[in-house]
Amino acid sequence: MSTVATTCFGFRNLVHLQLYPLLQNAKQSSMHPKVLLVASTGTTSICLLLTWNQKKRNFQKILLSAIACLLLLTIGALGWACKIRGKWHKKKIQTRMMLEYLSSTDEAGGKNIEFPFITFENIVTATDNFSDCNILGKGGFGKVYKGMLEGTKEVAIKRLSKSSGQGAEEFRNEVILIAKLQHKNLVKLLGCCVHEDEKLLVYEYLPNKSLDYFLFDSARKSTLQWPTRFKIIHGVARGIMYLHQDSRLTIIHRDLKASNILLDKDMSPKISDFGMARIFSSDQLHANTNRVVGTYGYMSPEYAMEGAFSVKSDTYSFGVLMLEIVSGLKISSPHLHMDFPNLRAYAWNMWKEGKIEDLVDSSVMENCSLDEVSQCVHIGLLCVQDSPSFRPLMSAVVSMLENKTTTLPTPSQPVYFAVRDPYQPGKAVGNKELSIYDMSLTVPEGR
Repeated sequence: MSTVATTCFGFRNLVHLQLYPLLQNAKQSSMHPKVLLVASTGTTSICLLLTWNQKKRNFQKILLSAIACLLLLTIGALGWACKIRGKWHKKKIQTRMMLEYLSSTDEAGGKNIEFPFITFENIVTATDNFSDCNILGKGGFGKVYKGMLEGTKEVAIKRLSKSSGQGAEEFRNEVILIAKLQHKNLVKLLGCCVHEDEKLLVYEYLPNKSLDYFLFDSARKSTLQWPTRFKIIHGVARGIMYLHQDSRLTIIHRDLKASNILLDKDMSPKISDFGMARIFSSDQLHANTNRVVGTYGYMSPEYAMEGAFSVKSDTYSFGVLMLEIVSGLKISSPHLHMDFPNLRAYAWNMWKEGKIEDLVDSSVMENCSLDEVSQCVHIGLLCVQDSPSFRPLMSAVVSMLENKTTTLPTPSQPVYFAVRDPYQPGKAVGNKELSIYDMSLTVPEGR
């Protein structure tokens, strides 16, 4: 027994020992697993019944589990803190880099900062923490809010979406170009804000929203009577001419469309959204890009298909806009006149056949001058010629609009191709067009 006691001394805190005489009729195979046979003399066997101290064992388990959990929580907290600190540090770096980027020298060699930076806190206050009640509009770029800066000045604040495709380069374009360009037919930028990953632009507030808000709405389009429409056409033309040749920079807008023409309280037009604009050097005539941006339908053929753009690309977009203003029809909308593939072809045929009144928006027919309307359609068709060399410069367009006695060149018929019906191979479907949102695709068919 002393031997057993000595052997088990080291386990006395965890093991309780009891000695029992083993019954003679007990079989070895039926012994409890905790019964340990120590010695046997004749009819008597010495056995140990091992019973663990369960309380102490449970305490150890709980203690170890608590330590492990605490360790995991500590590691997790440290990791989370490092991640948050890293993000905060990254946002600070991004903000600083963006401010330096905006303050850098532009392509014309001038200093960029010529307008105020507005604090994020002031913008939050001005928009009532970006309340939905203050939303003026929204699109793929983000949302535009109405705000009151300093409690008295109405402004429009464009908050670029974090998921927007409009990145640092487009934001810089918008800020620098509008800050440097001053014209009554260009929207005025009052300031900007860069805060962590937030990018915001603050513009003058224009109460009548955008041209498309009125032009393509059956109930509101009557607000735009012909004198107002002609004023808009003329104002946009002068604004583009300023961009192309009258400012100190040559600017190609690349995204002229009805939704980017804003209207002030007098319904005078102001061109907006310069995020896609490009600056040309004084001797540069055209450029190419692998990244085609803009809205299909307003894009010139050479730009949409080859990425080539110039001032004549804006001329094409302006021509499309003119035809939309005259007709009240979208370039991309399905028309009731199924004999024509799109607005451009329809306008050309109505002009050629002398049926301008069929093209004109019925809501303005009573008070419009058909001669003036016909001249606008004629100019619009010149602007949307397939070849850029046949399109006029915007300075010539302005001259045509202002001089009613100018003899205008004859526009060529737009070139369209038949499209094969994908469900009936080999069968051509007249001049039917394939439209995907604002994109018109035509597949040439051999003659």
